Amino acid sequence: MIPQQDRYVMRLAWYDEEQWQLLCALVPDRGELDDTYEQWQQSARQAVREIESSGRKVERVFVDVLAMSEWCRERNVPLTGSARAHYVAQLANGPRGGGD
Repeated sequence: MIPQQDRYVMRLAWYDEEQWQLLCALVPDRGELDDTYEQWQQSARQAVREIESSGRKVERVFVDVLAMSEWCRERNVPLTGSARAHYVAQLANGPRGGGD
């Protein structure tokens, strides 16, 4: 029998440096983000290690910040942490490749 935790994949938003800088410029909750891309990368990698050490799999979901911002605008929601998490969940569950 497969352990319950192995059935699930933890999906994490992943940004390259350019996208992360754009994210920092657009979010209303900038104070909740790391000060630098390098700090964010270190935090994100640590999170991946911790999740994987608990036996879960991690899927990095690469984010196009302008597309995410547009998604929020269409729904009339601010680009906050909860909106970003919802967007990443939608990306992870949606069709691959098109970013729709």
